[in-house]
Amino acid sequence: MKLERSVTIVNKLGLHARAATKLVQLANQHSAEILLIQDDNQAPANSVLALMMLESSQGKTVDIVCSGDDAQSAMDAVVKLIENKFDEDE
Repeated sequence: MKLERSVTIVNKLGLHARAATKLVQLANQHSAEILLIQDDNQAPANSVLALMMLESSQGKTVDIVCSGDDAQSAMDAVVKLIENKFDEDE
């Protein structure tokens, strides 16, 4: 199963170190392969450094691609984390 969805980064600091770390921790709870794509760049969701290299700032749109056994639950969890501003107090 392969799912794709676009989502906008809404937190003020974007996909910075703490947010990327939360995303990696979340990705590691799923067996699905999770990939974030922005413009011509892509990063696996289990690599903090790769995620930070996307330089996803507030207002940018990223495409999330999940494939594998629990792709749906992985997608739901990643979208929820991003929409909840990575659980940060702004």
